[in-house]
Amino acid sequence: MLLNLTILPGDGIGPEVIREALRVLESVAERFGHQLSLTQQNIGGAALRAENDPLPKDTIESSLASRAVLLGAVGSPEFDRYPAHLRPERGLLRLRKELGVFANLRPAVCFPALVEGSPLRAEVVRGTDLVIVRELLGGLYFGQPRSLQGSTGNRTAIDTMQYQEPEIERIARMAFGLARGRRRKVTSVDKANVLDCSRLWREVVTGVAKEYREVQLAHMYVDAAAMALVSHPTEFDVLLTENMFGDILSDQAGSVVGSIGLLPSASLGGSVGLYEPVHGSAPDIAGRGIANPLGAMLSVAMMLRYSFHLDAEASCTERAVEAVLSAGHRTRDLAKPGENSLTTEEMGTKVVEAVHELSAMPERVIAG
Repeated sequence: MLLNLTILPGDGIGPEVIREALRVLESVAERFGHQLSLTQQNIGGAALRAENDPLPKDTIESSLASRAVLLGAVGSPEFDRYPAHLRPERGLLRLRKELGVFANLRPAVCFPALVEGSPLRAEVVRGTDLVIVRELLGGLYFGQPRSLQGSTGNRTAIDTMQYQEPEIERIARMAFGLARGRRRKVTSVDKANVLDCSRLWREVVTGVAKEYREVQLAHMYVDAAAMALVSHPTEFDVLLTENMFGDILSDQAGSVVGSIGLLPSASLGGSVGLYEPVHGSAPDIAGRGIANPLGAMLSVAMMLRYSFHLDAEASCTERAVEAVLSAGHRTRDLAKPGENSLTTEEMGTKVVEAVHELSAMPERVIAG
């Protein structure tokens, strides 16, 4: 198969982790007999420096012409003084809208080798395997009107949370469909005791649930969900929630399983999937060679599964990451005090080596 991708390294640690993720992808493609067609473009701060636009026309056209887009990260403090429409993050929001990706899937899995690395007790976090299904094109991040008005000392800021029934229905169906192939539990997270948007959300999700009788539905306020995520994370299977709540809870889930650097994501719903690690640009460690590339590599695995339907290749990538962690290899964010850690590149090399070893095994072993 020809794997046609647009690569957006982006800002901060983005280029570093994407470089290692591409090494893993190239290894998988070689071992399984696929060809790669890679086009690299700018987004975010990198695009602002080059073209004064966080999402240039060439980036949009290349992305829409691909089967999938692999993104590193966007954001840099140097652009904090820019107007809102020129911030790096605005480029990412526009890209999501251009691609029509309304569903963001963010798995959080506690690898057995990292149970002791979680800030939670081992008996609490062991076995955590959940996925947050976050609505991606609505809510406060896209609602209108939005403004910042007035003179300094007397300013007023307005952001609008807004959802339409069809937007809620389609993300709910995505979550219930995903739950069918997992443990058949959906927890819908809202703030229905305060927000009209959440009351509509709860009503619509309850209606959609009637089409999925085999899936158990529970509703939970977002503050209660945040508390439950750190007190009994193993009870969650699929968490369904709106844009901002999902953004916050998925970062929290990263801490639960040991590091936000482990978390991949897939943004789906349009004709082109968008894949990116959850960790952001992390400018404080950019260029130091210590960033964790595993979230980017696991995003490649999600890309292989969802955009190219290559389950064996996706499983091989995931198993390679797990094997490297089980062998005791750690980047700095995962290492205990006094424990040796690998650079970003060294971790990439270890995962590439594991891909070669696993791909030589029978398919049933690769799939686990």
